[in-house]
Amino acid sequence: MSTEVLPPVAPEVLADAVEQLSARLRKKLDTAIADCAARAAPGADGSVDVPFGEDAVVTLRPGPSGTVTNAAQAVCTCLLAPRCLHRAAVLGAAPIADGGEAESGEPHGEPARGGDGDRDGDGGGEQVTATSPVSGMAAASAVSVGQAGAAGSAGAAGTAGSGGSAGSRGVPGGGGGAAGEGPVPALTVAQVRAASALWDASAEALSAGVTAGGAVVQAELLRAAHTARLAGLTRAEAAALRVVRGLRAARERRNGQRLGELAGAFRELLAGAALLASGSAGAAAAGTSRRAYEQGGSLRVYGLCREPVLSATGYGGVATHLLGAEGSFFSVSDVRPGGLARAKGAGSASVALGGAVLDHAGLARGGLRIVGATVSADGRLGAGRGVSATPVRGVDWSEEPVAALFAKPVREAMVSALGDGADGSGVSGVAPSEAALLGCDVEVVGAAGDHLVVRVVDGGPVLRLRPAHPHPELPHAANLRRIAEHPGLVVRVLGRPDPERAATLRPLAVGPVPGASCTLRLPEEWLGRADLGYDRLQGSHFPSAAERPGPVGPPVADGPDPLADAPLWRVRRLLETGVAGGRRAVAEAGRGTDTAALVAPLRRAGLGGAARLAEALTAEADRRPRDAFGRLTDASADGYARAWLASAVHLAAAERSLVVASWS
Repeated sequence: MSTEVLPPVAPEVLADAVEQLSARLRKKLDTAIADCAARAAPGADGSVDVPFGEDAVVTLRPGPSGTVTNAAQAVCTCLLAPRCLHRAAVLGAAPIADGGEAESGEPHGEPARGGDGDRDGDGGGEQVTATSPVSGMAAASAVSVGQAGAAGSAGAAGTAGSGGSAGSRGVPGGGGGAAGEGPVPALTVAQVRAASALWDASAEALSAGVTAGGAVVQAELLRAAHTARLAGLTRAEAAALRVVRGLRAARERRNGQRLGELAGAFRELLAGAALLASGSAGAAAAGTSRRAYEQGGSLRVYGLCREPVLSATGYGGVATHLLGAEGSFFSVSDVRPGGLARAKGAGSASVALGGAVLDHAGLARGGLRIVGATVSADGRLGAGRGVSATPVRGVDWSEEPVAALFAKPVREAMVSALGDGADGSGVSGVAPSEAALLGCDVEVVGAAGDHLVVRVVDGGPVLRLRPAHPHPELPHAANLRRIAEHPGLVVRVLGRPDPERAATLRPLAVGPVPGASCTLRLPEEWLGRADLGYDRLQGSHFPSAAERPGPVGPPVADGPDPLADAPLWRVRRLLETGVAGGRRAVAEAGRGTDTAALVAPLRRAGLGGAARLAEALTAEADRRPRDAFGRLTDASADGYARAWLASAVHLAAAERSLVVASWS
């Protein structure tokens, strides 16, 4: 179903429209939504008309932001309006706007965003970075994941039990601030109530699954998300909107939709809502609609590389990664609506930062001296009114301070980039940094499937290089394929470790290795690096045939993958089965011999905690107590959601530990 003609609709507008329907009409809503977008036609005054036969036409008139933000902007000509099926169906077919879009026209829930709206404030307008593997709401989840990994699985089955009031809900091992940080501002009563309502709606959506998670279930979750925003829980609202979008994509079977991503979105939402509803979280866990910037004084930063940013919600742009003189990571970004075209063109767009006349291509190979810098907690540089910046000479990757990135042992660098504990024994609970990058020198082994196999020089591990962005019109994949044609080539790689794959690096830029004979030959103006998302490697950039080493051996084969080889995939499949088919599907998967087939391999592999949590999940899914008349005596999805979340958090911690171990 295409929704390109229909304007975005604020979550509360859709929720109100569905709530006004009678029970009989609600049953027909999903069918009515199916072909609304195909009948939509733009009007002359910027409105959109959707006809229903001869007697009913629904008209949407979005506001200045291009979003339908109140009920009066959606009207129907039928006699039942506004409590009619036609109006609710059209609103349900339209894209969901982010919560902040109603006021500013700019969604605050985007992972990557930029604009001029803040340029007169302390933060600055260019406050965007590349899409991150972990968002703000996921940081709360990461605390729970870390504590689950550290505590092991002892007693976890009890945690997954049923019952518990909203005030006592919590993720396994959840708690307030970190030890030693002192008291943190508490949440308000309204925020705890909003989080409890969001937990209840999220639990019902998880229990329904994709199969039964139609427009009515989504509307309940949207209403809870809107209540969370009104209470100031912006991270929770953004997480809920991601789940609703994932449910829609799964039900419409859109290309690129992954069930694992939806399961991760549910885990993030439930973990965050449970932490907030417990009342033990600090006010910082609520999030803010705008990123907080603090004074950073005077800085000297050097460009590392550029990275194209492309959002699934139509945003595109570029993020330029920088390194401070003392080794800290920073970023300056420009991401706005425009999609792929914006991402491709923004690599040479101007950088408006403190009066410095540079474009992103120049900044990636240059540097800045900044006076009065404003910096966010994740290293984003703001462009506030008091910021002054002067261009300075950039440095080659072989010069300090950049050279220190490639001198660091690869395992130590990976642990630092992922935010894990230095010993690698578990997950510390710190969310991966958006800006932390890993640099290393590698020798090309060859292509294996859809990735490039390399070996870290001087006895390092074998790594898999995968495109940082898979879009075919971005040159990431083409550049890696060209590098794979030169086995034995030695290159310097700068990228971001993939936290979900064993020994996998997503390279952003490559360069020659100083002193190596078989390495890249890049133009002088590239200053010793090629941005894989913008620069295209050519044949002249590689050593000649006479300089290449001889055959390196038999065809390339992937090395052992501890993550794929571990029986944890059975738990992952069970969790994804619950997301797809709901509570009933998990109950069916745990009956009879299926339970033994699930838990026995886990116990043989020493994963007793995962086995107990899986058993608790299937038992809770099948627990449907009824009275003498066959009526359910406990219809709440609370216990099931707690059991699913306990298993999901444990799985995330176990998989992260295996990823860390794979870099040894």
